[in-house]
Amino acid sequence: MRYAIVAAALCLIAPASGAVHSSSDVQRAVLVTGASSGIGRKVTERLAAQGYFVYAGARKGEDLESLGKLKNVQPLRLDVTSAADITAAVDAVTKGGRGLHGLVNNAGIASTGSFADTAEDDFDLVMKVNVYGPWRVTKAFTPLIVAGKGRITTIGSISGILSTRDLGVYSMTKHAIEAYTDSLAAQMAPLGVGVSVIEPGNYNSEIGRNAAQRLGIESRLADRSRFKDPDDVAAAVEDALFSTAPKRRYMVVPSQDEAALTIRKAIEELVQLNQDQPFSYDRDSLVKMLDEALAVPVR
Repeated sequence: MRYAIVAAALCLIAPASGAVHSSSDVQRAVLVTGASSGIGRKVTERLAAQGYFVYAGARKGEDLESLGKLKNVQPLRLDVTSAADITAAVDAVTKGGRGLHGLVNNAGIASTGSFADTAEDDFDLVMKVNVYGPWRVTKAFTPLIVAGKGRITTIGSISGILSTRDLGVYSMTKHAIEAYTDSLAAQMAPLGVGVSVIEPGNYNSEIGRNAAQRLGIESRLADRSRFKDPDDVAAAVEDALFSTAPKRRYMVVPSQDEAALTIRKAIEELVQLNQDQPFSYDRDSLVKMLDEALAVPVR
């Protein structure tokens, strides 16, 4: 889930290496969805501590109250499945007068179990939050982001590269975010807006416990306290939002094993695509293509 059953490498620990901090950055505003806990809370805390102004979206009153105690944070009631909440959030940010430099589509939920056992209403809910949510929120805030030539960052997962037996529905949504990111980046580039996806591996969050409670089940995936807190993920988000040279994809994982598994899966898919088709490439040609790709700066 961010259960994320593994993802690869870029453990950004210190302040984002390419980030540019100046006195004007204090006024830059960012909206973070799903800011109540886990990755969203870490992102909110990090950006606020760095002097950025954070509109922190959450659904529950107690979470909004907690977020409101943080310096440089304005909580917003924001359920990404609610058109009314999204409209109200746009109005609040517009009236705030700071513009909007960055959008972090973080709100997400997970589901577990086989496709055959997944209830249709739960399938719909996961899609509404994880896929429709980023699309709806981004669509609503696009005018503000374009006006400021800002950045859009979505929290994907290494599950957008990997697919495992019991996380099929969740993985489907994160695969969708991969495609969404590439199409959105192509659409936004002429408008001066940068687009990135963050692909975390296994970090501590409430996503597993929330899924188990929603589904009324017990799951070994519910307790994620054995994993590291997602500080590295928050650092990657800051880099994506404020670096002078942001990357398209930030794979952020806590271990070499997760990095290797994710990269090997991407290579496996390349091999499958190339296998026994009329235009297959031989090994030397594939290696040459890889060398050519490695020689070109990736953005």
